[in-house]
Order: sequence, then structure tokens, then C-alpha cells
Amino acid sequence: MKNIFKNTTLILGLLFLAVSLSLTSCNRSDDEADDLPQEELSDVLLKVTDEATGVPVVYDYQVNSTTNPNVKLINGHTYNVEVIFKNGDEDATQEIKEAKNEHFLVYNFPNSDITLTRTDDESSKRDDGNRVGLKTKWVVNTAVKNASAPSQLVLTLFHEPVTVSEASAVSGNGVIYGTHTGGETDAQANYNIIN
Repeated sequence: MKNIFKNTTLILGLLFLAVSLSLTSCNRSDDEADDLPQEELSDVLLKVTDEATGVPVVYDYQVNSTTNPNVKLINGHTYNVEVIFKNGDEDATQEIKEAKNEHFLVYNFPNSDITLTRTDDESSKRDDGNRVGLKTKWVVNTAVKNASAPSQLVLTLFHEPVTVSEASAVSGNGVIYGTHTGGETDAQANYNIIN
């Protein structure tokens, strides 16, 4: 009789613990959840418009792809560039704008001489005064600095960085625009720079 009582108590205790844990996990507040989880992004598009022609060209980086789009840039030209995030057919860029204080883009051009300026409007300007970087202007001084090395754009979207800055710094044979501390990577897209 003692064993039955012990077993019943043990089973009831485990059942109570399981129910408590499931209630706790379902009761997660929205503040703890990433509003744009990495697994919900399928594509990162660059809409690149040459100021000389006004014609936009869209380059589609598919998340986890083994091939990178080739972004053709002409030395001496200026481009207006817009970043668009997609989840299948759905545009997820608005979600970033709605949570602009939790996001920041870093542009790394390891083998190019490109001067980048963030041109975001108020919809993607953070409360700390820094722009997320969804819209930028690129002045292409030299698209490919060293022909024997790959020229790329490594574009990274960070979620909840502790600090951010629009400042630039030398990166390899090129420049990185934007610095941050802390946070997690929501998306990283790689593009080849060609001319």
C-alpha cells in the first residue's frame, strides 16, 4: 500500500511540474520574443538605383544560399540603395521599421572603396539618433580595389544591439560602415561586387 501511495504521489508531482512548465513557456511576454526571427527571413534584396540613369536593379540574396548575387557597380557613379527583407512573398521590412530601436544594419565592403551615407527617413531612424540603414547612398570610388581578391558586401542585420554607431572604420582592404556591441544576428547577406 505504501508503494502505491509513493508512486501516486510521484506521478502527481511530475504531472504538476509538467503542467507548470508548459504554462510558463506559453506565458512568454512579447518583449522577450524576437519580432523578426531569423528563421522567418527568406530573402534580402538590394534595390540599387544608379543616379545617372534612374533605373533600379534588384539583387536577391536568398538566405542560406550557396551562391551570392553579383552587384554591378561603375566607378565614379552614385547609387541610391534600399534594403528589403522578405519572408516568402511577404515584405518583412515594415516589421523592422516598427521595431527600429531594436535593429541596426552594418555594411562591410572588404575590397571596395565605396563611401556610404545612411539616408533613412524618420520611419527607420532610431530614438538614439542613429539610422537603421534601410536606405543608403553609395559613392563608388573603386568597386574592385584588388582584382586578385573577392570584392563583396557583407550586410548584417543586428537585433537588440546594446550600442550602435554610424561611424566607419577600415576593414581589410575596404571600409565597414556601422559598429555595434552586443545583440544577435537576425540576418546576414553576402553580395559579390563587380564592375
